Amino acid sequence: MKNVILKITGSQMPAGEEEDLIELMTEGKVYEKENATYLVYEESELSGMEGCTTTLKLIEDKIIMKRFGNATSQLIFEKGKRHVSNYNTPYGNFRMEILTKEVEYSIDENYKGTISLEYRMSIQGLSEGTNRLHIEII
Repeated sequence: MKNVILKITGSQMPAGEEEDLIELMTEGKVYEKENATYLVYEESELSGMEGCTTTLKLIEDKIIMKRFGNATSQLIFEKGKRHVSNYNTPYGNFRMEILTKEVEYSIDENYKGTISLEYRMSIQGLSEGTNRLHIEII
């Protein structure tokens, strides 16, 4: 397991609204287990997910994102595929649907690299829009 610095840039574009951008730097950990690379970090108030731990599992052509803490979810990102999951929050449980447009990642033997996602997300008819996530592992 290696300690790393992460530069995380995210954007949300809710249907009919302006783009909302966030950028943060945080510490994380990277490790390999059973033919997958894992990236783990703590969310912050800036991301709106304070109190949650996020784990990204990079395996072949997909990324699985799990969040634990105040809100829990498991999102699966596979280009061109639609996945449905539950989003559990202190305010209730919601059905979430993800349609991934782009999944790219490149991490070298020193655990430096990038992860990029673009996806459409719909939360039980309450919210819908296009999201982008870019993580640079420094």
